[in-house]
Amino acid sequence: MHHTGRSTLIIALAVAILSALTLLPAAAQTPAAAQSQGWPGHARNAQHTAVSSVAAQPLAKIHWQTPVDLQPPTGEIFIHYGSPLVTPAGTVIVPVKTGTDSFRLEAHNQVTGALLWTLKTGYHAPSAGFLPSFSPVLFNGKLYLPAEGGTVLVRDTPDQATGKLSRLVFYGASNFNADPKVYNSSVQINTPITADAAGNLYFGFVVVGTTPIGLQSGLARISATGQGSFVAATTASADSQITKVDMSCAPALSHDGKTIYVGVNSFDFGFGYLLALDSQTLRTLAKVRLIDPNTGLDAEIPDESSATPTVGPDGDVYFGVLENPFPGHNDRGWLLHFDSTLSRQKTPGSFGWDDTASIVNASLVPSYHGTSKYLVMTKYNNYAGIGTGDGINKVAILDPNATEPDPVFPSTLVMNEVLTIKGVTPDPNFPNFPGAVREWCINTAAVDPVTKSVLVNSEDGKLYRWNLTTNTLSQVITLSGGIGEAYTPTAIGTDGTAFAINDAVLFALGH
Repeated sequence: MHHTGRSTLIIALAVAILSALTLLPAAAQTPAAAQSQGWPGHARNAQHTAVSSVAAQPLAKIHWQTPVDLQPPTGEIFIHYGSPLVTPAGTVIVPVKTGTDSFRLEAHNQVTGALLWTLKTGYHAPSAGFLPSFSPVLFNGKLYLPAEGGTVLVRDTPDQATGKLSRLVFYGASNFNADPKVYNSSVQINTPITADAAGNLYFGFVVVGTTPIGLQSGLARISATGQGSFVAATTASADSQITKVDMSCAPALSHDGKTIYVGVNSFDFGFGYLLALDSQTLRTLAKVRLIDPNTGLDAEIPDESSATPTVGPDGDVYFGVLENPFPGHNDRGWLLHFDSTLSRQKTPGSFGWDDTASIVNASLVPSYHGTSKYLVMTKYNNYAGIGTGDGINKVAILDPNATEPDPVFPSTLVMNEVLTIKGVTPDPNFPNFPGAVREWCINTAAVDPVTKSVLVNSEDGKLYRWNLTTNTLSQVITLSGGIGEAYTPTAIGTDGTAFAINDAVLFALGH
């Protein structure tokens, strides 16, 4: 989000609140050929690594485009749009906002963009400064999507024009059916749905009214056989001040599928924890309070963020937070870094706000000669006019196991910058900052290991290919005139079609 509007909104929300208070899905987890391609969920897999299984086509032309919002706002867009999904057969599932907080799904042919089917949902997004994303998931030939009352709608055969529909209810179908009106008005899914290698589903939900069974906001699980269970955020954190799973925080899974990682917080801009839960029982295995590594104060967890945990190949967990005091770190936040048990805090990254870090195998960066087997890709914006921010907005490849002084607070050590590259389009909003460029606009990138590149979206209205061999923006394609907007997801289809959202439109791109 263009930081003038975004930070103004965030600061206003923080002041108001403080005043009032005084899938892989299986793609990355199983070698099954049917799951080896496609983009099944948020950041592609249940570890949120965003690593494609195929090479992205050259960014030469727009193949087709379709709106992801039928009622987009005028001016800046304070909405987190859900990630497009791609089935192994090449059908693109597009979440579409149809009203103020209502949604439908569309299925398009990957190559031509031809509309295959549409599905109206009863889902309504929870209220937040940035509207949370509507984010389904694919698993084993079925599509699972958020629906009314905290339920999950299942559509069979997503590659076909017609498909059977069924409903899953984490708190019991009999409870929902006894009083659907009450549950529809009181319970809302507030995160993307994550699927593990066995087809178990995980997601956060908020309860905004009274229900007959006394539901409290928390984390839900629906097993592959349709059995539901849940745990209240207060219970999972063992802290009565914690109220919910973080808005838009897709749960992440360990590589062995035994542990779920998810963030919980107390209120908008409140404090929070990162939890490790048993993926079968939802019993809390570990928790860590999220702390600003520079000040030692509680990091702030805004409902406006779409940060989700990322699990590295070694099991380490990465999770973005906002700094405290805000905006002391130039509104960059921090990428906190923990071992798999959350018992050891490791070197943080110098940007974490509203970002899901992506994983880059070290072999994709020929200039890297360190000892880490993988590196971390993240936004690295340095917003002009916020603190000491100069508007030299970058993206970065970081070494999670090497350190350097933080660029804002040198006394704090952060992950070493392996590669960085700044945006190319000057930002006319900041004439007093001659180096200021339009900011990078991604909440999860798409890593292309075949061509050793990363697809990165910008608020200048363009999609770039960042070549990690030459450290250049080797390809660029214009999608729009550019607009300030909430950070957007990028994806790669089974045939290498690149997908990017800009100005409330999904673009399919290639040669």
